[in-house]
This record gives sequence, C-alpha cells and structure tokens, in this order.
Amino acid sequence: MTEQARTTPTRPSRLTRWWARADIRLTALVFVLVGLCAVGYATRPDAFLTEGNISTVLRLAAAIGVVSIGMTFVISAGGIDLSVGSMVALSSVWMTTWATQSYGAFAMVGCALLVGTGCGLVNGLLVAYGRVVPFIATLAMMASARGLAERISGRQTQVVEVPAFGAAFQADLLGVPVLIWIFAAVFAGGWTLLNRTTFGRRTLAVGGNAEAARLAGIDVRRHLALVYALAGFCCAIAAIMVVARTTSGASTNGLYYELDAIAAVVIGGTLLAGGRGSMTGTVIGVLIFTTLSNVFTLNNLETDVQNIVKGAIIVLAVLLQARTRRRGTALR
Repeated sequence: MTEQARTTPTRPSRLTRWWARADIRLTALVFVLVGLCAVGYATRPDAFLTEGNISTVLRLAAAIGVVSIGMTFVISAGGIDLSVGSMVALSSVWMTTWATQSYGAFAMVGCALLVGTGCGLVNGLLVAYGRVVPFIATLAMMASARGLAERISGRQTQVVEVPAFGAAFQADLLGVPVLIWIFAAVFAGGWTLLNRTTFGRRTLAVGGNAEAARLAGIDVRRHLALVYALAGFCCAIAAIMVVARTTSGASTNGLYYELDAIAAVVIGGTLLAGGRGSMTGTVIGVLIFTTLSNVFTLNNLETDVQNIVKGAIIVLAVLLQARTRRRGTALR
C-alpha cells in the first residue's frame, strides 16, 4: 500500500492545468496591452479612461482591425498584400461619387463591396493563375488603385450627402457605436472561418506547404484567389467604416494601412511564412498599436518617436517568431 501510494502521480492543480492550456503569446500580448493602458492612465488620468476616449480608440481600431482580419487570411496562406490601403481608398472614393450617392445608401454600400472584392480577386488571379509573386502583384495594385482613386476624385474630398447612410452607420446600438459592432461581427466571422471551417483548415494547409496541400486534393490556385478576394471584401467593409466616421471619401483614405495591418498580424502570432494564424492575436495587436498611438497623442509626443517604437515592436515580434520556429525544429 505504501509503495503504491508513493508511485501514484499527484494531480496537477487547477492553475497548473490552466497555464498548460494557455497560449503564452496571447497572454504576453494581453499583458502588453494592459501595461500600455496603465501608462496611459498614469500619464493622463483625466483623459485616458474617459468614455469618450475609449470610444475613440475602439472606433479608430475598427477599420484597421477589419483590414487586419483579411490580412490574417492572406499571410496564413503564405502570401502578402501591400494594396489593402489603396483598396480602401478606391472603394471609399467610388462609393462617394455623385453618381453613386444619387442611388442612395444601399448603392453606396454595394458599390464599395463590389470594388473592394473585385480588386482583391484581381490580386488573387494574378498570384494564383498568373504566377506573379504576391509582393509584385499587390505592389502593382497598390499603385494603380491609389492612382485610380485620385483620378476619380480629382484629388478632392467627396462629402457624403445621403442622410440615410450617416443615420445607419453613425448611430449607437445598445449604447455602443455601430462601427464597433461591425468590427466585432467581422472578428467573430473571421475567427469562425479560420478555426472552425474547411476553408480555414485549407488556408493553413496551403500556407504550411502548398505542394502537400495540392497532393491532398486542395485546389491551391482557386483557394488563393478566394483568400485574396476575401481580403478585398474586408477592405471594402473598412472603407464603408472610414467613410461613415469621416463623412467623406478621399484618395488619401487608408494611407499606410498595409503597414499597420501587417504589423498587427505579425505581433499577433501569425507566421509570415504562412501555415499558422491567430485571429485573436491580430485583434489584440490592433488594439496595442491603436492604444499606443492614443497614448502618444494624449501626451503630445512626436510622431517620429511613435514610429520608432512601432518598428521596434515589429522587429521583436519577428525575432520571437524566428526563435520559436528554431526551437520547434530542434525539438522535432
């Protein structure tokens, strides 16, 4: 009896079991976000945790967050998309032209969705069927979409003159701005699509090893085209949100969105090489960068310092990814 009692394994504590299941990277990101909030409150206790400031941070995070969700699919599939900001600009300009606005709010929304999804599909067709390197294909779209947006708008800001559009997207639902609800809905849909559907499993399989995915029966080219079209669709939703927030469309909308989206996706834990994606990590990454910008703004700090901090965070995230991958390879 004594020997048996001595060899019986001790049941791990509840805290130990939770820590074993926890995602260390996501836990670390949450601590970083909480730390930034603590710094914001410590430096500006009169402004940071006010209802208005929190609402501003979330509304600013909403549009770039939707773009980042689409970018998560692209990078998880082993690609890259440098044209997301330009697609936001083109969609916002096209949906706010006088001709489009004359048909009402539904036509504006439909136009944005068609333009954004169409641009994304063009990217996908070039990458998947045209065998163009994703960097080059999306770089070309970045330049041409921004140029077309400038051509259509004449480099002028186009003001929204459809009251129904503003009433729909600038309202509050249960005390929360509609834009935040849209962001939450896109996140829920993106998380489900990536983690609970065949489409998500195929996306990770293509990003992990495209040849193995092809041999397993996945139409890799068609799937890549759909992934880029999905990214364009997310850009269209973001364009609608930007127009709703600013009540105007301009060729300068979405400027540098591609950099912010890639940064959020990378620090969120999605591998740049593809094969692994974290939708929750992406959203936390977006909140980290938006909160960082808000803290700098409230304290009247220079933008160049903010960009240096962002760059350092991105480099640290990439180095952490490389170290984690090397450690995983050594363990195998």
